[in-house]
Amino acid sequence: MYAHDIALAAAGVIGSATALVHGVLTQRLMVRPIAAALRNDKHTGRAIARLVPMLLHFSTAAWFAGGLALIAAASWFNPDAKLATGVLVGAMFLYGALGNFWATNGKHPGWMLMAMAVVLIGYGLSGGGTAG
Repeated sequence: MYAHDIALAAAGVIGSATALVHGVLTQRLMVRPIAAALRNDKHTGRAIARLVPMLLHFSTAAWFAGGLALIAAASWFNPDAKLATGVLVGAMFLYGALGNFWATNGKHPGWMLMAMAVVLIGYGLSGGGTAG
């Protein structure tokens, strides 16, 4: 495995691990309190009460799957598939990093981890499928 492939795989590990921690924190700090508030709100339908937790965890699932896709790309994909995977997952991770930085005023480590993954994706894709 070349250095560029290792960088892609490392970005995948960082992204997936960050997603797991994000999921736990989202469940504990957001889903539980919001679900309790929705249960007590007589104006909120059952469908909305079921949908909100899924929407709150959507980014967690997307980041986790994206991390796994990067690991797979580093190990098995051809250069064109690596590029497509890296660009799509990199854009998703970049959006997460910028959103986290903005929402927390830079006081949360999540944006740093996602930004690090974006840098690693950039390096991984710069190899063009050749030895690095």
